[in-house]
Amino acid sequence: MKKFGPSRGELIFRLVFSLAGLALMAVALALHGVGGIAWVEVVIMAGAFFGGTAIWTGIRLFRRD
Repeated sequence: MKKFGPSRGELIFRLVFSLAGLALMAVALALHGVGGIAWVEVVIMAGAFFGGTAIWTGIRLFRRD
């Protein structure tokens, strides 16, 4: 176990939270559609945040000793 950094439990929580955020964003997009340029910005920023966090966390979980 590494001395610094988040524990495995915290990484799993982050992964679940990120995937749930992506799913909720997809549901909101499916229900309401893209209503203007603001929606595009929200989708890009939220997708980058939740998607990036999910990818980073997945890599950290699979590379753990």
